[in-house]
Amino acid sequence: MKFYPYKRLNRPIALRVMSATLKLPDGTFDPLDTSAYSVPQRTVALGVAQHEDWISARIGLSATLPPGATDADAPWSGLRVLAVLTDGDTNLRTTVELRQDAPDSKEWSGQIEVLRDDHAGRASLAAYAVATVDGVEGRSITETDADWTVDVVSEEPLGGLRLDVKQAGFSKSAREWLRPYADVPWVIDTSGRLPLVMINTDVEGFSDLLGGNGGGIENKIHELLLSQMATDVWTAVFHSAVGDLEVEPDGSPVFPTDWRGEVLREMLPDVAPGLHVEEALRRVHRRRTDDTGWVELQTRIHYAAVRRAGASKAVANALRALQQMNREDSE
Repeated sequence: MKFYPYKRLNRPIALRVMSATLKLPDGTFDPLDTSAYSVPQRTVALGVAQHEDWISARIGLSATLPPGATDADAPWSGLRVLAVLTDGDTNLRTTVELRQDAPDSKEWSGQIEVLRDDHAGRASLAAYAVATVDGVEGRSITETDADWTVDVVSEEPLGGLRLDVKQAGFSKSAREWLRPYADVPWVIDTSGRLPLVMINTDVEGFSDLLGGNGGGIENKIHELLLSQMATDVWTAVFHSAVGDLEVEPDGSPVFPTDWRGEVLREMLPDVAPGLHVEEALRRVHRRRTDDTGWVELQTRIHYAAVRRAGASKAVANALRALQQMNREDSE
Protein backbone atom coordinates (compact mmCIF):
# COMPACT_ATOMS: atom_id res chain seq x y z
CA MET A 1 0.00 0.00 0.00
CA LYS A 2 1.27 3.46 -0.90
CA PHE A 3 1.08 6.36 1.51
CA TYR A 4 0.80 9.96 0.37
CA PRO A 5 1.65 13.11 2.33
CA TYR A 6 -1.55 14.81 1.14
CA LYS A 7 -5.28 14.13 0.88
CA ARG A 8 -6.50 11.85 -1.89
CA LEU A 9 -9.67 10.06 -2.94
CA ASN A 10 -10.06 6.53 -1.59
CA ARG A 11 -11.75 5.09 -4.70
CA PRO A 12 -10.32 4.57 -8.21
CA ILE A 13 -11.26 6.08 -11.54
CA ALA A 14 -13.48 3.89 -13.72
CA LEU A 15 -12.05 4.05 -17.25
CA ARG A 16 -13.98 2.70 -20.24
CA VAL A 17 -13.33 2.39 -23.95
CA MET A 18 -16.40 3.64 -25.81
CA SER A 19 -15.27 3.36 -29.44
CA ALA A 20 -12.36 2.45 -31.67
CA THR A 21 -11.76 3.64 -35.23
CA LEU A 22 -8.92 2.78 -37.60
CA LYS A 23 -7.46 5.23 -40.09
CA LEU A 24 -6.53 3.46 -43.35
CA PRO A 25 -3.86 4.41 -45.93
CA ASP A 26 -6.45 5.85 -48.34
CA GLY A 27 -7.57 8.32 -45.67
CA THR A 28 -10.82 6.56 -44.86
CA PHE A 29 -11.85 5.47 -41.38
CA ASP A 30 -13.13 2.07 -40.28
CA PRO A 31 -15.23 2.19 -37.08
CA LEU A 32 -14.74 -1.08 -35.23
CA ASP A 33 -17.62 -3.05 -33.78
CA THR A 34 -18.00 -3.35 -30.02
CA SER A 35 -16.55 -6.86 -30.30
CA ALA A 36 -13.15 -5.18 -30.71
CA TYR A 37 -13.05 -4.20 -27.05
CA SER A 38 -14.07 -5.93 -23.86
CA VAL A 39 -14.95 -3.92 -20.76
CA PRO A 40 -14.69 -6.87 -18.34
CA GLN A 41 -11.28 -7.82 -19.73
CA ARG A 42 -10.20 -4.17 -20.20
CA THR A 43 -8.75 -5.02 -23.60
CA VAL A 44 -8.88 -3.45 -27.07
CA ALA A 45 -7.95 -5.73 -30.00
CA LEU A 46 -7.17 -3.52 -32.99
CA GLY A 47 -6.41 -6.54 -35.17
CA VAL A 48 -10.07 -7.51 -35.16
CA ALA A 49 -10.69 -5.45 -38.30
CA GLN A 50 -8.04 -7.48 -40.16
CA HIS A 51 -6.46 -4.37 -41.71
CA GLU A 52 -2.71 -4.99 -41.58
CA ASP A 53 -1.92 -1.62 -43.16
CA TRP A 54 -3.86 0.70 -40.86
CA ILE A 55 -2.04 3.90 -39.92
CA SER A 56 -3.52 4.92 -36.60
CA ALA A 57 -6.41 4.24 -34.27
CA ARG A 58 -8.61 6.65 -32.37
CA ILE A 59 -9.89 5.21 -29.12
CA GLY A 60 -12.84 6.98 -27.51
CA LEU A 61 -12.61 7.07 -23.72
CA SER A 62 -14.93 7.83 -20.83
CA ALA A 63 -13.76 8.15 -17.23
CA THR A 64 -15.89 8.37 -14.10
CA LEU A 65 -14.33 9.97 -11.04
CA PRO A 66 -15.35 8.70 -7.60
CA PRO A 67 -17.68 10.66 -5.30
CA GLY A 68 -16.08 13.75 -3.81
CA ALA A 69 -13.76 14.52 -6.70
CA THR A 70 -15.62 17.63 -7.86
CA ASP A 71 -17.07 18.79 -4.53
CA ALA A 72 -16.86 22.53 -3.97
CA ASP A 73 -15.11 22.02 -0.62
CA ALA A 74 -12.60 19.45 -1.94
CA PRO A 75 -9.03 20.05 -0.66
CA TRP A 76 -7.65 20.56 -4.18
CA SER A 77 -8.04 22.85 -7.17
CA GLY A 78 -7.32 22.81 -10.88
CA LEU A 79 -8.61 19.27 -11.31
CA ARG A 80 -7.63 17.54 -14.57
CA VAL A 81 -8.06 14.01 -15.86
CA LEU A 82 -5.34 12.49 -18.04
CA ALA A 83 -5.33 9.32 -20.14
CA VAL A 84 -1.87 7.79 -20.45
CA LEU A 85 -0.84 5.11 -22.97
CA THR A 86 2.45 3.39 -22.11
CA ASP A 87 4.35 0.88 -24.25
CA GLY A 88 7.25 -0.79 -22.46
CA ASP A 89 8.49 -2.50 -25.62
CA THR A 90 8.96 0.70 -27.59
CA ASN A 91 9.52 2.95 -24.57
CA LEU A 92 6.70 5.25 -25.67
CA ARG A 93 4.35 7.28 -23.48
CA THR A 94 1.38 9.22 -24.86
CA THR A 95 -0.73 11.51 -22.68
CA VAL A 96 -3.98 13.29 -23.52
CA GLU A 97 -6.26 15.42 -21.36
CA LEU A 98 -9.90 14.38 -21.12
CA ARG A 99 -12.74 16.92 -21.02
CA GLN A 100 -15.34 17.25 -18.30
CA ASP A 101 -18.74 16.44 -19.79
CA ALA A 102 -20.55 19.15 -17.81
CA PRO A 103 -19.80 21.51 -14.90
CA ASP A 104 -19.45 19.56 -11.62
CA SER A 105 -19.90 16.26 -13.51
CA LYS A 106 -17.84 13.24 -12.46
CA GLU A 107 -17.80 12.13 -16.12
CA TRP A 108 -14.85 13.00 -18.40
CA SER A 109 -14.35 11.94 -22.00
CA GLY A 110 -12.01 12.25 -24.95
CA GLN A 111 -9.89 10.36 -27.47
CA ILE A 112 -6.37 9.01 -27.57
CA GLU A 113 -4.53 8.27 -30.80
CA VAL A 114 -2.52 5.09 -31.26
CA LEU A 115 0.04 5.27 -34.09
CA ARG A 116 0.59 1.83 -35.64
CA ASP A 117 4.34 2.33 -36.21
CA ASP A 118 4.91 3.24 -32.56
CA HIS A 119 3.76 -0.11 -31.16
CA ALA A 120 4.87 -3.70 -31.64
CA GLY A 121 2.27 -5.50 -29.56
CA ARG A 122 0.58 -4.41 -26.36
CA ALA A 123 0.41 -1.07 -24.58
CA SER A 124 -1.14 -0.17 -21.22
CA LEU A 125 -3.83 2.50 -20.91
CA ALA A 126 -4.58 4.19 -17.58
CA ALA A 127 -6.24 7.38 -16.30
CA TYR A 128 -5.11 9.79 -13.60
CA ALA A 129 -6.87 12.65 -11.84
CA VAL A 130 -4.33 15.35 -11.00
CA ALA A 131 -4.78 18.62 -9.15
CA THR A 132 -3.07 21.24 -7.04
CA VAL A 133 -2.97 20.04 -3.43
CA ASP A 134 -1.39 22.04 -0.61
CA GLY A 135 0.04 24.41 -3.20
CA VAL A 136 1.78 21.67 -5.18
CA GLU A 137 0.65 21.23 -8.80
CA GLY A 138 0.27 17.94 -10.63
CA ARG A 139 -0.40 15.70 -7.65
CA SER A 140 -2.36 12.53 -8.40
CA ILE A 141 -5.49 12.36 -6.24
CA THR A 142 -6.72 9.06 -7.73
CA GLU A 143 -6.14 6.81 -10.70
CA THR A 144 -7.42 3.62 -12.31
CA ASP A 145 -6.77 0.52 -10.22
CA ALA A 146 -6.33 -1.73 -13.30
CA ASP A 147 -4.97 -0.73 -16.71
CA TRP A 148 -6.59 -1.37 -20.05
CA THR A 149 -4.55 -3.24 -22.66
CA VAL A 150 -4.38 -1.94 -26.23
CA ASP A 151 -3.23 -4.75 -28.51
CA VAL A 152 -2.35 -3.62 -32.03
CA VAL A 153 -2.10 -7.20 -33.35
CA SER A 154 -4.69 -9.40 -31.67
CA GLU A 155 -7.98 -10.25 -33.37
CA GLU A 156 -9.66 -11.20 -30.07
CA PRO A 157 -9.97 -8.88 -27.02
CA LEU A 158 -9.54 -11.77 -24.58
CA GLY A 159 -13.28 -11.42 -24.59
CA GLY A 160 -15.92 -12.50 -22.19
CA LEU A 161 -16.86 -11.98 -18.61
CA ARG A 162 -14.40 -13.28 -16.02
CA LEU A 163 -16.02 -16.34 -14.51
CA ASP A 164 -15.32 -19.18 -12.13
CA VAL A 165 -16.56 -22.36 -13.84
CA LYS A 166 -16.79 -25.67 -11.98
CA GLN A 167 -18.35 -29.06 -12.64
CA ALA A 168 -20.19 -31.32 -10.21
CA GLY A 169 -22.96 -33.88 -10.04
CA PHE A 170 -25.75 -31.82 -8.52
CA SER A 171 -27.83 -34.68 -7.10
CA LYS A 172 -25.13 -35.85 -4.67
CA SER A 173 -22.95 -32.77 -4.48
CA ALA A 174 -21.14 -31.82 -1.30
CA ARG A 175 -22.49 -28.34 -2.02
CA GLU A 176 -25.94 -28.90 -0.56
CA TRP A 177 -27.39 -25.84 -2.26
CA LEU A 178 -26.93 -27.57 -5.65
CA ARG A 179 -29.08 -30.60 -4.86
CA PRO A 180 -32.48 -28.95 -5.50
CA TYR A 181 -31.26 -28.14 -9.03
CA ALA A 182 -30.41 -31.73 -10.02
CA ASP A 183 -32.60 -31.62 -13.13
CA VAL A 184 -30.99 -28.57 -14.80
CA PRO A 185 -27.73 -28.50 -16.83
CA TRP A 186 -26.21 -25.44 -15.12
CA VAL A 187 -26.80 -22.86 -12.41
CA ILE A 188 -25.26 -19.46 -11.76
CA ASP A 189 -24.20 -18.05 -8.39
CA THR A 190 -23.43 -14.31 -8.31
CA SER A 191 -22.75 -13.95 -4.59
CA GLY A 192 -18.97 -14.42 -4.67
CA ARG A 193 -15.85 -12.52 -5.70
CA LEU A 194 -16.48 -13.72 -9.27
CA PRO A 195 -19.66 -15.10 -10.82
CA LEU A 196 -19.72 -18.88 -10.48
CA VAL A 197 -21.15 -21.19 -13.15
CA MET A 198 -21.75 -24.75 -11.98
CA ILE A 199 -22.03 -27.40 -14.72
CA ASN A 200 -24.17 -30.42 -13.85
CA THR A 201 -22.29 -33.61 -14.77
CA ASP A 202 -25.41 -35.64 -13.97
CA VAL A 203 -26.77 -34.62 -17.38
CA GLU A 204 -25.39 -37.44 -19.53
CA GLY A 205 -23.05 -36.31 -22.30
CA PHE A 206 -23.45 -32.63 -21.46
CA SER A 207 -19.90 -32.02 -20.18
CA ASP A 208 -18.42 -33.75 -23.23
CA LEU A 209 -20.51 -31.61 -25.55
CA LEU A 210 -19.44 -28.43 -23.77
CA GLY A 211 -15.84 -29.55 -24.17
CA GLY A 212 -16.21 -29.08 -27.90
CA ASN A 213 -14.20 -32.17 -28.86
CA GLY A 214 -16.50 -33.16 -31.71
CA GLY A 215 -16.79 -31.80 -35.23
CA GLY A 216 -19.43 -30.78 -37.77
CA ILE A 217 -22.92 -30.27 -36.39
CA GLU A 218 -21.74 -31.33 -32.93
CA ASN A 219 -19.40 -28.36 -32.81
CA LYS A 220 -22.21 -25.99 -33.82
CA ILE A 221 -24.43 -27.36 -31.05
CA HIS A 222 -21.52 -26.78 -28.69
CA GLU A 223 -21.39 -23.12 -29.76
CA LEU A 224 -25.16 -22.81 -29.43
CA LEU A 225 -25.11 -24.19 -25.88
CA LEU A 226 -22.29 -21.89 -24.87
CA SER A 227 -24.17 -18.87 -26.22
CA GLN A 228 -27.30 -19.89 -24.28
CA MET A 229 -25.26 -20.34 -21.12
CA ALA A 230 -23.56 -16.98 -21.69
CA THR A 231 -26.95 -15.30 -22.16
CA ASP A 232 -28.09 -16.70 -18.81
CA VAL A 233 -24.86 -15.57 -17.17
CA TRP A 234 -25.02 -12.00 -18.52
CA THR A 235 -28.67 -11.71 -17.46
CA ALA A 236 -27.93 -13.04 -13.97
CA VAL A 237 -24.89 -10.86 -13.35
CA PHE A 238 -26.69 -7.73 -14.52
CA HIS A 239 -29.57 -8.32 -12.11
CA SER A 240 -27.10 -9.03 -9.33
CA ALA A 241 -25.11 -5.88 -10.08
CA VAL A 242 -28.10 -3.54 -10.24
CA GLY A 243 -29.82 -5.17 -7.28
CA ASP A 244 -27.36 -4.10 -4.58
CA LEU A 245 -26.13 -0.61 -5.41
CA GLU A 246 -24.71 1.88 -2.95
CA VAL A 247 -26.36 5.29 -3.16
CA GLU A 248 -25.07 8.76 -2.41
CA PRO A 249 -26.91 11.08 0.03
CA ASP A 250 -28.84 12.60 -2.87
CA GLY A 251 -30.06 9.14 -3.89
CA SER A 252 -27.77 8.75 -6.92
CA PRO A 253 -26.48 5.18 -7.39
CA VAL A 254 -22.72 4.56 -7.31
CA PHE A 255 -20.98 2.18 -9.70
CA PRO A 256 -19.53 -0.83 -7.84
CA THR A 257 -15.74 -1.16 -8.14
CA ASP A 258 -15.66 -4.95 -8.66
CA TRP A 259 -16.98 -7.11 -11.51
CA ARG A 260 -20.47 -5.77 -10.90
CA GLY A 261 -19.39 -2.31 -12.01
CA GLU A 262 -17.75 -3.80 -15.10
CA VAL A 263 -20.94 -5.63 -15.99
CA LEU A 264 -23.04 -2.49 -15.65
CA ARG A 265 -20.71 -0.41 -17.81
CA GLU A 266 -20.70 -3.16 -20.43
CA MET A 267 -24.47 -3.64 -20.63
CA LEU A 268 -26.02 -0.26 -19.84
CA PRO A 269 -25.46 1.21 -23.34
CA ASP A 270 -27.85 -1.44 -24.68
CA VAL A 271 -30.21 -1.45 -21.70
CA ALA A 272 -30.69 2.33 -21.79
CA PRO A 273 -29.47 3.42 -25.24
CA GLY A 274 -28.68 7.03 -26.01
CA LEU A 275 -27.78 7.92 -22.43
CA HIS A 276 -24.42 8.50 -20.82
CA VAL A 277 -23.56 5.50 -18.67
CA GLU A 278 -24.00 7.46 -15.42
CA GLU A 279 -27.48 8.68 -16.39
CA ALA A 280 -28.32 5.20 -17.67
CA LEU A 281 -27.53 3.75 -14.26
CA ARG A 282 -29.74 6.34 -12.57
CA ARG A 283 -32.63 5.53 -14.89
CA VAL A 284 -32.32 1.77 -14.38
CA HIS A 285 -32.02 2.25 -10.61
CA ARG A 286 -35.16 4.41 -10.56
CA ARG A 287 -37.10 1.84 -12.54
CA ARG A 288 -36.01 -0.98 -10.28
CA THR A 289 -36.83 0.85 -7.05
CA ASP A 290 -40.01 2.60 -8.20
CA ASP A 291 -43.35 1.00 -8.87
CA THR A 292 -43.26 1.19 -12.66
CA GLY A 293 -40.91 0.59 -15.55
CA TRP A 294 -38.86 -2.37 -14.29
CA VAL A 295 -40.89 -5.08 -16.05
CA GLU A 296 -40.74 -3.20 -19.35
CA LEU A 297 -36.95 -2.99 -19.03
CA GLN A 298 -36.51 -6.78 -19.04
CA THR A 299 -36.62 -6.96 -22.84
CA ARG A 300 -33.71 -4.52 -23.08
CA ILE A 301 -31.75 -6.48 -20.46
CA HIS A 302 -32.30 -9.70 -22.37
CA TYR A 303 -31.28 -8.00 -25.62
CA ALA A 304 -28.05 -6.75 -24.04
CA ALA A 305 -27.29 -10.23 -22.71
CA VAL A 306 -27.97 -11.91 -26.07
CA ARG A 307 -25.66 -9.50 -27.88
CA ARG A 308 -22.77 -10.14 -25.52
CA ALA A 309 -23.30 -13.87 -25.63
CA GLY A 310 -22.95 -13.93 -29.41
CA ALA A 311 -26.23 -15.83 -29.69
CA SER A 312 -27.14 -14.54 -33.17
CA LYS A 313 -23.88 -15.77 -34.64
CA ALA A 314 -24.20 -19.15 -32.90
CA VAL A 315 -27.76 -19.63 -34.18
CA ALA A 316 -26.78 -18.64 -37.71
CA ASN A 317 -23.83 -21.06 -37.69
CA ALA A 318 -26.01 -23.90 -36.42
CA LEU A 319 -28.67 -23.24 -39.08
CA ARG A 320 -26.06 -23.19 -41.86
CA ALA A 321 -24.61 -26.47 -40.59
CA LEU A 322 -28.07 -28.06 -40.56
CA GLN A 323 -28.82 -26.81 -44.08
CA GLN A 324 -25.49 -28.18 -45.30
CA MET A 325 -26.19 -31.54 -43.66
CA ASN A 326 -29.67 -31.68 -45.26
CA ARG A 327 -28.23 -30.93 -48.69
CA GLU A 328 -25.65 -33.66 -48.31
CA ASP A 329 -28.33 -36.16 -47.22
CA SER A 330 -30.50 -35.35 -50.22
CA GLU A 331 -27.71 -35.83 -52.76
